[in-house]
Amino acid sequence: MGVPRKKWSKFTGWYENLLIDAGIYDHRYPLKGAGVWMPYGYQIREKVYGYLKKLHHKNNYYEVLFPTLIPEDLFKKESEHVASFEKEVFWVTRGGAKELQKKYVLRPTSETAMYHMFSLWAKSYTDLPIKIFQVVSVFRYETKATHPLYREREVTTFFESHCAFSTKEENEKEVKMAVEMYKNLFDWLGIPYLLSKRPDWDKFPGAEYTIAFDAIMPNGRTLQIGTVHNLGQNFAKAFEIIVDMPDGSRDYVHQMCFGVSGRVITAIMATHGDDHGLVLLPEISPIDAVIVPIIYKEKEKEILEASRKVKELLESEGFKVILDDTDDTPGSKFYKWELKGVPIRIEIGPRDVENETVTLVRRDTLEKESVKLSECLDEFKDLRVKITEDLKKRAREFFESKIEEADTIEQVKKIVNEGKVAIVDWCGEESCAAEIEEETGLTLLGIKLKENGEHEKPKKLKCVNCGKESKYRLIISKSY
Repeated sequence: MGVPRKKWSKFTGWYENLLIDAGIYDHRYPLKGAGVWMPYGYQIREKVYGYLKKLHHKNNYYEVLFPTLIPEDLFKKESEHVASFEKEVFWVTRGGAKELQKKYVLRPTSETAMYHMFSLWAKSYTDLPIKIFQVVSVFRYETKATHPLYREREVTTFFESHCAFSTKEENEKEVKMAVEMYKNLFDWLGIPYLLSKRPDWDKFPGAEYTIAFDAIMPNGRTLQIGTVHNLGQNFAKAFEIIVDMPDGSRDYVHQMCFGVSGRVITAIMATHGDDHGLVLLPEISPIDAVIVPIIYKEKEKEILEASRKVKELLESEGFKVILDDTDDTPGSKFYKWELKGVPIRIEIGPRDVENETVTLVRRDTLEKESVKLSECLDEFKDLRVKITEDLKKRAREFFESKIEEADTIEQVKKIVNEGKVAIVDWCGEESCAAEIEEETGLTLLGIKLKENGEHEKPKKLKCVNCGKESKYRLIISKSY
């Protein structure tokens, strides 16, 4: 397809072409809102989810796998949850040529499937806590325009975690722990985020409240990349998850859940990529380095021999290295591996052989550095660290440049139309928020939170819209 070199001015085209050209995800599958994870993209996905799984295991979570089909009667047990999803679900009504007596839902999320089982597993406080996770497909009949990985009808990489506790305090503590887990993940990936508490009208259906992480895309739009939900006892009451307590009483369990999806990969691409293609942090790149021999006929044997030695040296330290000794031109090879975002390219030509050097080229800046062959390994390791640090710094600087304070509704419109996110002070009244949305046509992401999860204090005395005393800081943007 050819990657359009216009990340900043033509982000959607850049992104959708790059998914295919870099071998990440092919969205040309003949079903709208579905696609195929390609080998290279799947390896990146496994690196990201592998790290998240380690965080889960460290916090005593266990991986499970639940069925895809949910019986209609189970699905309809939690009315608020169903009311939100009912228009988006896929119904299974036939088995072969036979009409089914009971309809089934392809899971839009797993609460209704899991919590029936929780009611069988948890009879006493000694059976708690339950802390599980799974990576599965979820299905939602999106009526809006679909977009690869971040608005789909089959989300093939939904990483969802679910818990049950005997006390409200334990449950609230786990919510905070989940927020810290996602902060750890996104910080590791170098993805800056807006942390917010979703307004009541936009929280997860059936939840007491929702905490969300949003990344800022190159065009200034926001993309929700992770959510944490305190479910309280709402689902426990619907599914009768009741346990015997230490004092002899019986009570409903307290629950929370949290999830991320393939949107994390979208955020990685959008945050670090450039007009040449992907830019991958060394920690998540399937390939640590590519060696490109610059062949001259009279020196071909020596150059290839030196290239193999460097490859063996790096592989002895556990690095994944590709020696591109194909007949393609050096320029074609550079284009190919830059497109895939390989962090470091190593060039070896006749002069390098003579001087016992190699040329290290970093993918993020395309800067070149000649180093002694004897120092190649140490320089390579140091450069990996430097690339990670610089990518995270660059991402943070861009993120901060995209956020601006607004004192009036007109300023909000101007800021967002310039491809930025607006922060305003707000009274907290839902009716006032509705007026802001109607006036601007924008998304009110939620109440801005500090890194420690506390509400940010208003900077002004009056609400940006109604002039009443302000209580919160509100995030306003165009969102996906």
